[in-house]
Amino acid sequence: MSARPPLAPAPPADVVAARLEALGRRVAATGRDPSTVRVVAVTKGFDVTAVAAALGAGVVDIGENYATELVAKAALAAGADGGPRPRWHYLGAVQRRRVRDLAPVVGCWQTVARVVEAEVIAGRAPGACVLVEIEVSGRDGRNGCSPAEAGALVDRCRALDLDVRGLMVVAPPGGVEVARAAFRTTARLGAALGLAELSMGMTGDLDVAVEEGSTMVRVGRALFGPRPEAADRAREAPLTP
Repeated sequence: MSARPPLAPAPPADVVAARLEALGRRVAATGRDPSTVRVVAVTKGFDVTAVAAALGAGVVDIGENYATELVAKAALAAGADGGPRPRWHYLGAVQRRRVRDLAPVVGCWQTVARVVEAEVIAGRAPGACVLVEIEVSGRDGRNGCSPAEAGALVDRCRALDLDVRGLMVVAPPGGVEVARAAFRTTARLGAALGLAELSMGMTGDLDVAVEEGSTMVRVGRALFGPRPEAADRAREAPLTP
């Protein structure tokens, strides 16, 4: 097995705070009040200093794509003295074998896409906060359920006593108008299902996501700078025997 790529250090908290202010200006430029849009700081590819920098800048919602990195960073962040504690958002595809390790630390599961995932989460973390991930492009290999399947999945999550807060979507490639269509479809679906939370938009497309009603943006590069190229390579390894 090849060695996992190293994680990069994050910029200091004052730099992240300045970038957070710039994000607020981007949101305000859309006509929205920045206080109505939650920022989830995505630490993929960065070491635990990214968690500390985000917390120091006033961001407590921390997102991570890789289960192994989330568990490791959560353990290190838990050892910090004083100050706010991160609220961890799991942003990777839910793998049933990893739920046991993630359940004690994840505050919000953003990528529930199948009933079996909801069932495993409910068994390990009763009452957990979840978002249902929507896939609007119809392309193979992308995580999420179709808009037509979303209502049944939301109903099943509720029947399992999970706290279904809203929907999450990753816009497919294709430019601003493709992203806008994805966000608009998701926002309409969320309204039809009576869900208030919309996790839509990342560094490159958050402006249009906010215009279409996003209440939560998942931001990495805009806070921490470009992540190492190796960060997007597979890095998962077994968490437990």
